[in-house]
Amino acid sequence: MSKRDYYEILGVGKSASQDELKKAYRKLAMQFHPDRNPGNKEAEENFKEAAEAYEVLSNEDKRSKYDRYGHSGLKGGQDFHSYQNVNDIFSHFSDIFGGAFGGSSIFDEFFGGGTSQRTRQRPTGIPGSDLKVTLRLTLEEIATGTTKKVKIKKYNVCETCGGSGAKSSAGFKTCSLCNGTGEIRQVSKSIFGQFVNIAACSNCSGTGKVISDPCIKCSGDGRVYNETTIKINVPAGVYDNSYMTLRGEGNSGKNGGTAGDIIVVFEELSHEYFTRDGDNIIYELYISFPEAVLGTEIEVPTLNGKAKLKIEPGTQPGKFLKMREKGIQHLNSHGAGDQLVKINIHVPKNVSSKEKEMLKELEKMPNIKINE
Repeated sequence: MSKRDYYEILGVGKSASQDELKKAYRKLAMQFHPDRNPGNKEAEENFKEAAEAYEVLSNEDKRSKYDRYGHSGLKGGQDFHSYQNVNDIFSHFSDIFGGAFGGSSIFDEFFGGGTSQRTRQRPTGIPGSDLKVTLRLTLEEIATGTTKKVKIKKYNVCETCGGSGAKSSAGFKTCSLCNGTGEIRQVSKSIFGQFVNIAACSNCSGTGKVISDPCIKCSGDGRVYNETTIKINVPAGVYDNSYMTLRGEGNSGKNGGTAGDIIVVFEELSHEYFTRDGDNIIYELYISFPEAVLGTEIEVPTLNGKAKLKIEPGTQPGKFLKMREKGIQHLNSHGAGDQLVKINIHVPKNVSSKEKEMLKELEKMPNIKINE
């Protein structure tokens, strides 16, 4: 069964803004939410379908691939989800619904009477921040893919204390704010009833303990700032200003918090010979007038070295000759683009007296002279 168009699923146009996409997805998610449609498999599939569409279109890189190649452009993508379990959707898009897709029914929470308790998994520690790395690539590297080693400075887990921040296992005391529970309960009232919101304790970051005897090397932070070498496997066919995410390789979190990501942004360097057009590359070739008339075989540069190109007799200026699969490998499918060679006629600025005479004689020839 063929996949439906993602824009059609969300009911938006191809020029829809991020806000329009988010509003459309919220509306569908509320309509097909499992709590509203218990036991309805069709509604559950619609719920998954809407989540898949929103995940792609809300991400600029994935949306660009989808707009260019359709569903085939997303096959094999490292960060693409095909949702099998609705709980994965709740977790992935909790930022949109503010935790409402958690343990209790969303409709109990917003429309039910009495007391509703909103809970969420208590985080441990403070998450590390993301890092951005700009990677400059030549067309040759983009054409076939490459591996780069880059030195960066970031926060890494302190080896002395193992990231705990304490000098020893006895270097902790119970948090006085949450009394060791790691949670702070906040009660609020509304026209729908009383709500109890459980949040991680800000004093101990949800651990229930605070450091009393800090590690000497990291001063209780649990991290040290130093230089690290990372390896980046660049797939073939990436575009200028596109990016990839290295999950969990950013700054380490504090006190056991999860590590951030590294966002690698690709910058395409200009080339001496070629310009890029999608996965094709264009080369401007200048030949003489006799070569264009009589035909010839010329050696031209490619991304993989020199190659011979046959020029047929009578080739016209401005014509593009195709060298198949001499371009850039496709990002998400097999094969490669082409090298397109544009034919230009070289017109000399200076000629000798003998050459002028020969050209004047040539001009009179019936096949050379332009017929009015």
